[in-house]
Amino acid sequence: MPPGAIFEHHRHQAALAMATDKGFIDCITEQAALGSRLRHRRMFGEYALYVDDRVVALACDNSLFVKPSAAAERLAPHLPLRAPYPGARAHPVADELLDDSERLRELLLETAALMPLPKARRAGTGKAGRRR
Repeated sequence: MPPGAIFEHHRHQAALAMATDKGFIDCITEQAALGSRLRHRRMFGEYALYVDDRVVALACDNSLFVKPSAAAERLAPHLPLRAPYPGARAHPVADELLDDSERLRELLLETAALMPLPKARRAGTGKAGRRR
């Protein structure tokens, strides 16, 4: 595929539907080549992406929003900044890295290294941390 073809295909798909499609997530997973270390979770029609159980990115409207961090500033300072959803702070948009597996993988791994592990939930609590 010519450079940018993967991104353009998914950008066209985004114009057709508001939510991120599973094909876009499959593309990110394939390009990052992290195997079982990279997981995703569907949330409100969009996705959160995890490396080693740490949130590293969001996929919203078929764009890849990497968590703002020193890793993004150092490895990809040229990436445009945009909010992934209304009211969110701006995140680096890494769509152009979808055709560069090595740089994408490096950015996701270094971002994961800087993100905190999720807090353990107390026994007997629901998703919001309240007792049932």
